[in-house]
Amino acid sequence: MNTASAPAEEPRWLTDEEQRIWRAYMHATTLLEDHLDRQLQRDAGMPHIYYGLLVQLGEAPQRRLRMTELAMNAKITRSRLSHAVARLEKNGWVRREDCPSDKRGQFAVLTDEGYEVLRRTAPGHVAAVRQALFDRLGPDQRKALGEAMRIIAEGLQPKDAGADLPWLR
Repeated sequence: MNTASAPAEEPRWLTDEEQRIWRAYMHATTLLEDHLDRQLQRDAGMPHIYYGLLVQLGEAPQRRLRMTELAMNAKITRSRLSHAVARLEKNGWVRREDCPSDKRGQFAVLTDEGYEVLRRTAPGHVAAVRQALFDRLGPDQRKALGEAMRIIAEGLQPKDAGADLPWLR
């Protein structure tokens, strides 16, 4: 069959209600990320993404994770992670260690100094998250938001080996 002569399928445009929801979502997530970034820059001199990396390392056994696992958990590309870890290393908050079982692998390790920065920064960050998000929602709204975000995340993170996900790039 010649696909060049087949009629193009009409796009499934958003309804007015879907358009309002989409724009509200985009507006809120952009403002929330900016709010959290500004709080962390002011209080700790780091962007939100760096704080998230420190949190992951702080929660990991022996405060260390393989770089590939850290990228996967942070949902970022390996090159973006490498750049972020280089900045965190420069601050003395993280160090890299070679993986003894894999010549190409590396671990990111949270240093004592990095752990102290995380310990000092966490209360202010939690207060900012609570004030910006959770204090504005009732219990049913929080539950619905959590369920919706889980469904969306699961749909965007396929399990097949050939998936185009940031940490695989």
